[in-house]
Amino acid sequence: MAESLEYDLVVIGGGPAGYAGAIRAGQLGKRVACVEAERAGGTCLNWGCIPTKALLKSAELYQKIKKAETFGITAKDVSFDFAKVMERSRGVAAQMAKGIEFLFKKNKVDYFVGRGQVTVPGMVEITDGEHKGKFLRAKNVLIATGCKMRRLPDLPVDGARVMTSREALANKTLPKSIVIVGAGAIGVEFAYFYNAFGTKVTLVEMLPQILPVEDEEVARTLHRSFEKQGIAIHVGTKCENFRVGPGGVKLTLVKDGKSEEIEAETVLSAIGVVANLEGVLSSKVQLELDRNYVKVGEDYQSSVKGIYAAGDIIGPPWLAHVATYEAINAVQGMFGHSKPKRVKHFPGCTYCQPQVASTGLTEKAAKEKGLSYKVGKFPFTASGKAVASAEAEGFVKVISDAKTGEIFGAHIIGAEATELIAEYGLAVELEATIDEIHHTIHAHPTLSEALMEAAAASVGQAIHI
Repeated sequence: MAESLEYDLVVIGGGPAGYAGAIRAGQLGKRVACVEAERAGGTCLNWGCIPTKALLKSAELYQKIKKAETFGITAKDVSFDFAKVMERSRGVAAQMAKGIEFLFKKNKVDYFVGRGQVTVPGMVEITDGEHKGKFLRAKNVLIATGCKMRRLPDLPVDGARVMTSREALANKTLPKSIVIVGAGAIGVEFAYFYNAFGTKVTLVEMLPQILPVEDEEVARTLHRSFEKQGIAIHVGTKCENFRVGPGGVKLTLVKDGKSEEIEAETVLSAIGVVANLEGVLSSKVQLELDRNYVKVGEDYQSSVKGIYAAGDIIGPPWLAHVATYEAINAVQGMFGHSKPKRVKHFPGCTYCQPQVASTGLTEKAAKEKGLSYKVGKFPFTASGKAVASAEAEGFVKVISDAKTGEIFGAHIIGAEATELIAEYGLAVELEATIDEIHHTIHAHPTLSEALMEAAAASVGQAIHI
């Protein structure tokens, strides 16, 4: 007879939604199990956010050392070992995954490596791995299986000529040339990374701008910066007719009816993600879906009572920090700890150089909504700390209500943008005004002063421009 274990909650998926939900339930004193197909941390920690940041830090450091003369420092014959760069990235991911496994033990979460399937409401079967055949009973099930990379049609991924970000993170050989299809955050970050180490990079985006979800002015600034760095960019362009050969990949770029043939050693597909529900539901469990994403209510409960979902599997925005927020709220709601909240405001971050970060409305969105708004902008060229650090590229831009000063959105391109955005994230959450940012004393000299100056610029009171 198959083994059956009893729980208050079974979580399927151990990524930022799954592990956070499981740990929060453990903190609430519940008996919890988490079933993860590969390793604690999911895609983000093992094959996404964390290892890519390790790679980008290596690229940034290499570029800074090459420019050491700027600081009066001589560094001759600077070189790199690409295999070691990649190995460090894998090591960082492994270290963080062990950390999640420790947190599971600390919070008494039972952790099973394998695939989980909801056979009927209240029952999860482990369908592979060493625990195959075990049944986990629970009043509540949280599906947090996330997404997987979307692949280019009719172009098999082989890890050498054709890659997604996952294969790129395992590849210890630096390609001489690469075409990156898709200029969202993933495509842009890999474009910066490969270019920094000397690969000839071509970045192609079907929409009119790179980083399509970001403010147009920010995207234009990054576009110019990337071109100065030596990256070839094609926007409003489609990729067609891929031909994979022993020496590389040939393809056709099509823009405004005109075609151009290009060739590269490797192609990286960064065209987005698709829901990862394969094998998660038995034929006896019919959940309402929207484009294969699990449809949930305000409490994160699906169309079947007792089955909840959070994170990427319920649809965009596909961001780790959003997934964590959703899972924690789902768990607190299902156990009556607090009323669950849905995501309203969140930061978006891209970790290339210069960095890009934002929260709230873009200027285009504010215009399309017919809002009466003001724009405050402050360039890092006017920031003493940025100039002293030789990081004066970019600006802070804040969009606010023309009457009340309430902040609609903030957009940063420049050094440490992904850290600086937190202040405006809090401001939007608290419905703060530009006056409140402006009149909060910011330490001098810091990059954060630019946040204050941008707010002051909204009302013509910026001191340093």
